[in-house]
Amino acid sequence: MEPRTPWQALTRPRYPRTAWPWRSAAYLASGVATGLPALLVLLLLLLFSLLLVGLPLLLLAGIALGGIERRRIRLVEHEPAADPHRTPDAPGLGAWLRLRVREQATWRELAYAVLHATLLWPLDLILLAVALGLPVLLMCAPLQLALDGEEAKVVKAYLVTSYPQAFAAALLGAVLLVALLYPLAALAGARAAVSRALLAPRETELRDRISEVTASRARLVAAFEAERRRIERDLHDGAQQRLVALTMTLGLARLDAPPGPLADQLGKAHAEAGLVLTELRELIHGIHPQVLADYGLDAALTDAADRSAVPVTTDIPPGLPRLPTAVESAGYFAVCEALANIGKHSGATRAGLSVRYAAERLRIEVTDDGAGGADPAGGSGLTGLADRLAVLDGTLTIISPTGGPTLLRVEIPCPAPTAPSASSSPRTASSSVRA
Repeated sequence: MEPRTPWQALTRPRYPRTAWPWRSAAYLASGVATGLPALLVLLLLLLFSLLLVGLPLLLLAGIALGGIERRRIRLVEHEPAADPHRTPDAPGLGAWLRLRVREQATWRELAYAVLHATLLWPLDLILLAVALGLPVLLMCAPLQLALDGEEAKVVKAYLVTSYPQAFAAALLGAVLLVALLYPLAALAGARAAVSRALLAPRETELRDRISEVTASRARLVAAFEAERRRIERDLHDGAQQRLVALTMTLGLARLDAPPGPLADQLGKAHAEAGLVLTELRELIHGIHPQVLADYGLDAALTDAADRSAVPVTTDIPPGLPRLPTAVESAGYFAVCEALANIGKHSGATRAGLSVRYAAERLRIEVTDDGAGGADPAGGSGLTGLADRLAVLDGTLTIISPTGGPTLLRVEIPCPAPTAPSASSSPRTASSSVRA
């Protein structure tokens, strides 16, 4: 496995011949390049802070430097440092500033900016001077002697008057260069670890962010389901009623028309309107079945089993409680997709449907005695079904060996349900239903 940090690279025998020494040197050199301007900006803002003008700018400077430093870590670590800041709930600079002032990450970035400007970049400079500057100066001893002609003062300390001495100094520099590459990488790794500790999000911040994403995802699912129901209601109360009126009008016109070509054309139009009405009703049922909204998941799944092209044996406990709308909808459409696949692709003669709700988790299993070989990666509707369940933190498990049988299991976590709907009619625990 390829090393991902300088510390991991140090354990490899080929370390001096890899790019890691030079990546470590580039990381330290870029620290000097950002540290000196940071020191100048910090001193300037501290001067303005005496007039209470530079305090907000100090926070902004820390945030800006934190963003630069998180990108700079990529020089020595493959794993990027994530941005610890959250997105404001409201637009505008005021909301952004209020959020940043309340975040711990902002003050950690300011502390890092002060540390980087006063201590870290001088330390980077010293490390580069010792690990690279000293060996390079020793290696340049022959060149210095050749340029002077008589003597050369290596590293401003040692006097070299002959070429054997100069080449000995150059050899010592080469040995030192290879030897000092190891502590160079170790200190660069430590330097990056300090930056990550101050600039990357903490575990609590990551948990808060995950909670925000989960809540946002739940809101999106609820909004999606509400939109589906709105479309279903508009089609049912609008387009469907108009088609019903049109069908009745065409039927009356056909009865009033005398026999002949006009009556024949009215008859064809009446039949076509009836077909369109049937298709529209099926479309409305597919968007959000009314039985699901009125009677709950148990009645809707029984209805789906009744309409299946393959006989389905159902095992649904009586009085299944009402669950959140998104959960019921996801479970219903998962069963519909599974039954549709059984009818189209499996070659099965029978199917089974089992539903259980326990420990705040809905479990649905659909089985068939078909040929098996179902693969979600094959571009079927199972992929979209898995994505739909993932939005609710649900899982889709498919066990389908070649030759069958096939088991499709859906599990969706959901909170404690409301009381069972009084309108839900009880049924036997297991019954055989034929389409």
